[in-house]
Amino acid sequence: MKTLSTLIISLVFTQVLLAQSKEEKAVADAVEALRTAMVEADEAALKEMALDELTYGHSSGLLEDKAQFVEALASGKSDFKNMDLTNQTITVVNNTALVRHELKADVVDNGNQASIHLGVLLVWQKQKGDWKLLARQAYKL
Repeated sequence: MKTLSTLIISLVFTQVLLAQSKEEKAVADAVEALRTAMVEADEAALKEMALDELTYGHSSGLLEDKAQFVEALASGKSDFKNMDLTNQTITVVNNTALVRHELKADVVDNGNQASIHLGVLLVWQKQKGDWKLLARQAYKL
């Protein structure tokens, strides 16, 4: 009986780990889709993946809502020439995911070219089976 209980507990634990791993993979895929949409200035994709309540914080202290975030990229005001994300960690708690990573990019912002290296915290919320961006805060490293 003890062996059966141990086996059942092991199977349940394995399922929990696999489920968490599956959710983390889905979040990682959402982050990659966001990175691609930002570099490509894909207005439709950016609108689709961001929640209407989005708060998008820059390392300078500037805060944007969803419309401002999308417009800055779609209009070319902020133009990412490339973007690399490294040292990424993902923590999933129920329908919320916290993603931390380092962002390195070459960007033209208001006509000024710069290379940036920032820390970023993303907050994602799962709605109707899809991970949507709720908040982003960048900070200087």
